[in-house]
Amino acid sequence: MEKFRGTILHHPPSHCFDNSVESIKADLTEKLFSMRAKFPEVATLNDYYLALSYVVRDRVLHRWIHSAHTYFQQASRTVVYLSAEYLMGPQLGNNILNLGIRKQVEQAVAEMGLSLEDLLEQEEEPGLGNGGLGRLAACYLDSLATLQIPAFGYGIRYEFGIFDQQIKDGWQVEVTDRWLRLGNPWEVPHPERRYEVRFGGHTEAGYDAQGRYRVRWVPERSVMGTPFDTPVLGYGVGNAIILRLWQAEARESFDFQAFNLGNYYKAVDDKVMSENITKVLYPNDEPEAGRRLRLEQQYFFVACSLADMLRIFFQRDTDLDRLPDKFVVQLNDTHPAVAVAEMMRLLIDDNGLEWDRAWKITTGVFAYTNHTLLPEALETWNVDLFGKVLPRHLEIIYEINHRFLMEVNRFFPGDAGRLSRMSLFSEAGEKRVRMANLACVGSRAINGVAALHTDLLKQTVLKDFHELWPEKFSNKTNGVTPRRFMALANPGLADLITQSIGATWLRDMDRLKGLEPFARDNAFRDQWAEVKHQCKVRLAAMIRKKTGMAVDPDTLFDIQVKRIHEYKRQHLNVLNIITHYRRLKQGLDMDAPARTFIFGGKAAPGYVLAKLMIRLITGVADVVNHDPDINGRIKVVFYPDFNVKNAQHIYPAADLSEQISTAGKEASGTGNMKFALNGALTIGTLDGANVEICQAVGPENFFLFGLTADQVAATRQAGYRPCDVYDGNEELRAAMGMISGGLFSGGDPGMFAPLIDSLLNEDRFMVLADYAAYVQCQEQVGRAFLKPDHWHAMSILNVARMGMFSSDRSIAEYCRDIWHVEPVPVVVPDETCDID
Repeated sequence: MEKFRGTILHHPPSHCFDNSVESIKADLTEKLFSMRAKFPEVATLNDYYLALSYVVRDRVLHRWIHSAHTYFQQASRTVVYLSAEYLMGPQLGNNILNLGIRKQVEQAVAEMGLSLEDLLEQEEEPGLGNGGLGRLAACYLDSLATLQIPAFGYGIRYEFGIFDQQIKDGWQVEVTDRWLRLGNPWEVPHPERRYEVRFGGHTEAGYDAQGRYRVRWVPERSVMGTPFDTPVLGYGVGNAIILRLWQAEARESFDFQAFNLGNYYKAVDDKVMSENITKVLYPNDEPEAGRRLRLEQQYFFVACSLADMLRIFFQRDTDLDRLPDKFVVQLNDTHPAVAVAEMMRLLIDDNGLEWDRAWKITTGVFAYTNHTLLPEALETWNVDLFGKVLPRHLEIIYEINHRFLMEVNRFFPGDAGRLSRMSLFSEAGEKRVRMANLACVGSRAINGVAALHTDLLKQTVLKDFHELWPEKFSNKTNGVTPRRFMALANPGLADLITQSIGATWLRDMDRLKGLEPFARDNAFRDQWAEVKHQCKVRLAAMIRKKTGMAVDPDTLFDIQVKRIHEYKRQHLNVLNIITHYRRLKQGLDMDAPARTFIFGGKAAPGYVLAKLMIRLITGVADVVNHDPDINGRIKVVFYPDFNVKNAQHIYPAADLSEQISTAGKEASGTGNMKFALNGALTIGTLDGANVEICQAVGPENFFLFGLTADQVAATRQAGYRPCDVYDGNEELRAAMGMISGGLFSGGDPGMFAPLIDSLLNEDRFMVLADYAAYVQCQEQVGRAFLKPDHWHAMSILNVARMGMFSSDRSIAEYCRDIWHVEPVPVVVPDETCDID
């Protein structure tokens, strides 16, 4: 058997995949039989979707096997990406694109009486993330594979992802996301490779036979982590990497003793408790039980991932000092920061290393990406809770903190305030573990995700760490994959670009610069405008199907889709809509272009003001859309259940992209990039990556308004009084009066009182301060849209100058500056990877 295993290792199976139309048809029929046990006459559309997915998956796995074998043979330095979220989006279309077999598949299914678009629509989207953080992780996996970088993505296989959103009586209603109910054809489970993860209990200290101080963790309970692998293909290369998601399971799923005694519920208690860990994405953390479960989730996937990483390391090496040469582990925000303490535990307790040696290895392995400037989003844990769940890790963090503060004191002697701010423990109120501080101390590199964000990190939330270790800090502006968000989402635009400048732009987006001369070409502008119009027609059809509302594709599609949050300021957008509506009622603004305002996004279930903002949008829509005086000059749409699948239809259809967050609050944003790459013009503040987008496309092609981050801070410092702004602006008073008077709440004047009160009494996110500038900027947008040749030229220049916002560029910078990894090309026998 060992000999057989060795033969497989050195000679991976080679299977010739014929990607002809006839071969794909034959494979599809075979998969319908072997995987679905159906014959064509009784097969459903979903059966055909699953059968086609297995046909494509075979070809994907072919590349993964050869990639894994190549990486193993070469002992390649490998990137490990730890993220609590992955919003991968539907996989069938993306894999067909990356395999380069779109035309063959389309023809094959058509000859079988099917539509590829209908089959693609069958796919359930895995809702394994909340928003931009998870989608960024997915884009980065795509780019890692495309740039031929050996990598693993590690995360959690949530049984129920982010909720599905419905709108009932104007309110958001959360519905369970049962994305696994019809199966997931893309994952490969490995139940034979499980890891034990321990929780609770206590520690026991003593000395080993060599007289060395050792600590033993005696847990209260343990669960098992089972991996499910999803291969991620590169575009135009032979490489594939793996997203490995962990599912929690009981050590023993059934207690026969309890069952035989008649205690049937207790017989499955352990199974239920264990599986709860990976049951739901982000459980409600208001009660302590929810907070504990969330901490257990984070530790669970970190413990499984690091154990798996060490298993892979020990396949080829036994000297742990070389671990940083083999692996670099990127912490995607603070959720996986407990990995620093877990790595120390593994090295000291399980492998017998001394502290200094273990710490050198640990800090040589980890790097940390910060994604937020909001202090409340920098994760902390109550010390008592942390100690109950992870008693050994709390001891290790105390020791890390003791040694670290001694180092700080050497550099800044007698600076008690600095010691307090940099400590891994907050002593204000209840004592808490600061996970961002732990990530900074335990990592050899720290980066922000946009130039402004990184500068503000150095000046504010991580200022002390930057002063201690300036060499650790760098900026890595986010990017998005052009494969999914252009080639797949907007094939008409992608084809037009390819016809004009060649196909290599999909792997080298700097080549989009070649579009600039076409902005002056009348015929090309007309083609560009037609592509945009067709995208708007498709979105209009989807809006009608989803909401029953008819919208006019010839109107200006003004779109804001993103997570609903006060700092993203959907309510600022609404105030402008109300102002515009009021002007039209008064016979003003009659020369402004007709607009369709489209919103989308989910509010966290416990975020009352965000849910109220959705209700305000739908309330304004109810009034404006049915007012005969307006005659369709304004339409307001809330598109329900915004996700990657829906986004692929929304981004291409946008004329105007709303990126209006308070300056200094958005770390980067990636929706701003996806809109601009699809030819939308941006109205926005100098916040996050907007700053770099504005510089790249040129301020003359960007609708800029509002306070800068410095001005926001100065306004606050000067004693900002939102009520003064309110008193001094008649149109603002009128718009807010229409809200508080009950016009948009069926006559209920109290419905939106919390929202109005928060604006008048605090206005944390400067909505009122930016209102007048925003309304004025929207007037400029209207005037520009009435000059279509100029508008389309601006749109072309936006796309032409967005090359730097590819996730390929982001990953290349991580590889060069932080990870120090090189491409490892994979040659796949019997298959050519020659996509231009």
